[in-house]
Amino acid sequence: MTETILANATLILPGEVIRGALRMADGHIAAIDQGAAVPPGAVNCEGDLVLPGLIELHTDNLERHIQPRPRVHWPHQAAILAHDGELAGVGITTVFDALRVGSVVSDGKANYGEYARALANEILELRSMGALKISHYLHLRAEVCSETLVAEMAKFGPRDRIGIVSLMDHTPGERQFRDLSKLKDYVCGKHGLSDEGFADHVASQRALRDRLGALHEETAVAEARRYGAVLASHDDTTAAQVAVSAGHGAHFAEFPTTAEAARACRDYGILVMMGAPNLIRGGSHSGNVAAAELAEAGLLDILSSDYVPSSLLSAALLLGDLWGDMARGIATVTSAPAEATGLGDRGRLVPGARADVIRVARIGGGAALRGAWVQGRRVA
Repeated sequence: MTETILANATLILPGEVIRGALRMADGHIAAIDQGAAVPPGAVNCEGDLVLPGLIELHTDNLERHIQPRPRVHWPHQAAILAHDGELAGVGITTVFDALRVGSVVSDGKANYGEYARALANEILELRSMGALKISHYLHLRAEVCSETLVAEMAKFGPRDRIGIVSLMDHTPGERQFRDLSKLKDYVCGKHGLSDEGFADHVASQRALRDRLGALHEETAVAEARRYGAVLASHDDTTAAQVAVSAGHGAHFAEFPTTAEAARACRDYGILVMMGAPNLIRGGSHSGNVAAAELAEAGLLDILSSDYVPSSLLSAALLLGDLWGDMARGIATVTSAPAEATGLGDRGRLVPGARADVIRVARIGGGAALRGAWVQGRRVA
């Protein structure tokens, strides 16, 4: 593999920002030198930011490619490749593809069938063929309000590159959708349910939670251990819910919905992840706590692009500006998610780390990707 030198760059290093040059060779960062010199054959970055490739822990982006319109299903291989290319194009070099496990099979109108095992096979096959530009892991979203969670999770094992299992409880009236009017807007808008259909949905989901919720939580926690995956909570709302998550061994909390829950996470040593779209939009689309509020209170550790891949880089830069500390802002999308999932080989610009690196030009308050390298190979 040829050597690449990114020189005269603003390097975002752990805890500091310097002007310097970064050399990549044999898939790793070989050296970091200080100063604005541009050696022969180097890329003159003209002061652009050079930082670790972004690490995305929770994205629904693949689902958007697989079903670009309601009831329109796209060929999976094409969808996976498009998803992979899109992420590379916005600076994400490692992704945990979120797949739901746990389906509703008794209601033919629910549009909530099993898909995770088959789709995982396709992702892993494309990876084994060398067809993917960036590094892919799996994130199983264990839906406790379902009928088939136990059987679906049993189909996965330690060899499936499952990095994260998250406990998803979408019981109507709880967590993200404590406000049933917000849930109604979402569900009826997505699935076209009538008032009567929505009432049936609420009743059936609550019944499932009462009947199988405890078993499904226990199963998801045990299966995460079997896979060797990190456990995450999702949409914790109260300190009591955070205490339960801590008892299960949750390592980080996805999108806590209140400041109360975020503070409780800090008390239990649980990292807090918030959505980059929430930060950029100035608030949650579900009416929950604003990411900026948690950032200003020192209660935000990790960002996720959630449903807008390009938001990850923009939000990290925004945080850097907000905190007056660009290295700290960039850490929320690089070293912090890497450490949360045990990926010690990436997420920092240090000699010996994987050469997952991006070059970024600041444009006003925003940014534009100028290049992305995965293990030293240019992918965007």
